[in-house]
Amino acid sequence: MSEKATKKREDHISWDEYFMGVAKLTAERSKDPNSQVGACIVSEDHRILSMGYNGFPSGCSDDEYPWAREGDELSVKYTYVTHAELNAILNFRGGNTSLLGATLYVTLFPCNECAKAIIQTGIRHIVYESDKYADTPSTIASKRMFDSAGVTYRRYGNSGRKVVIEL
Repeated sequence: MSEKATKKREDHISWDEYFMGVAKLTAERSKDPNSQVGACIVSEDHRILSMGYNGFPSGCSDDEYPWAREGDELSVKYTYVTHAELNAILNFRGGNTSLLGATLYVTLFPCNECAKAIIQTGIRHIVYESDKYADTPSTIASKRMFDSAGVTYRRYGNSGRKVVIEL
């Protein structure tokens, strides 16, 4: 038997790469023409608990509601869309488990409304890919609440590998 066959493979992806890859793939389900955001909630023992992406609530047709970004409040998507993080929380079917101590992998830093739900459910860690709205009041408020509640957050960074999801 060769020596190579007796050793484990060392070039596998990390947990961060794996779960951020799941979040990125989940984002591809979003029908939003401008922003596709995905989230993956993971237990402390590296098990996927739930996933979500940004879109309209169940039963609300994405053909009948607006995708526009500008206009009056009832004519823009922001009034109707559920964010990926909240969808992942609402999609969770815990059985004998909870979200206490879980990690949220998300492609865009959570807004202040999602931050409230994240804190309330007991998620303790956030790994995010983009913080493109870092200077907005919503993101500043999120970070302030996370800091107060002891929720850690860090930008996703891998060790030289790039997980690319091509469909």
